[in-house]
Amino acid sequence: MINVKSDLKVSFEFFPPKNEQMEETLWKSLKRLEPLNPQFVSVTYGAMGNTRSRTHELVKKIIRKTSIQPAAHLTCVGSSIDEINEIAENYWEDGVRHIVALRGDSPVDIKQNILELKFATDLIKVLKKVNDFEITVSAYPECHPESKNTEQDIDYLKKKIDLGATRAITQFFFDNGVYLNFLNKVRKKNIKIPIIPGILPITNCKRTLEFSKSMNCTIPSWLQNMFIGLDSDPETRKLVAANIAANQCKELAKEGINEFHFYTLNRADLAWLGLAGLGWAWLGLAGLGWALQQI
Repeated sequence: MINVKSDLKVSFEFFPPKNEQMEETLWKSLKRLEPLNPQFVSVTYGAMGNTRSRTHELVKKIIRKTSIQPAAHLTCVGSSIDEINEIAENYWEDGVRHIVALRGDSPVDIKQNILELKFATDLIKVLKKVNDFEITVSAYPECHPESKNTEQDIDYLKKKIDLGATRAITQFFFDNGVYLNFLNKVRKKNIKIPIIPGILPITNCKRTLEFSKSMNCTIPSWLQNMFIGLDSDPETRKLVAANIAANQCKELAKEGINEFHFYTLNRADLAWLGLAGLGWAWLGLAGLGWALQQI
């Protein structure tokens, strides 16, 4: 393990691979990140549970093959209470103690009044009845697309905490001021759990811009301008992404932020882009040299 400063913590998100090549990339990434001794790695759960079995199998393999603690994403919309009970019980039996509890996308062809589980709060209630899972939830610095305002978002976050959530990971953002302003509002509501910034290194600006719109996430014009003319130049895009992610982490660290969650897209090199921004103050000179070799 790399000897990192104990007050700085990192975690990473992965998704279940769809084929053998993607699985090979994922395991290489996990092995490259394992020496950092991350708090956990989370494994996503597709819309309407369409990756349920693959998520479960990957989480079990992480427990069996690595020293990393996994956190399994779980969504509830479209599932029955009995289904969630069964999934949670199986996770606990397989050694999973940490769940990222999410509502999930509402199915367009199902009426809300027939859903047994409509919100993440419903899911947390079920999970806590099954066993004493560690619960991580989501937070939205720029407001959830379906919320009226940030205040409503924060009130709902507090409900999730009151039910047992002990950590929140934010939607990715690219303006640190947005996150810091949100964090300030959260703390004024006497919410004390970690609100971990979600960091997304950009490799394809056009694609990121497209899905950011649906998530109510703003990409500043200055950032978009840095990728102009680079559509057919992936190596330069990677260098630009490295600079942006590294600076974002460095500036957040200056504000006293000591936990970071990276949306890796199953690629270790993308996570290292941001980690490099924390530099020698976090890894030490020897660790930083090793880190730069991983990019």
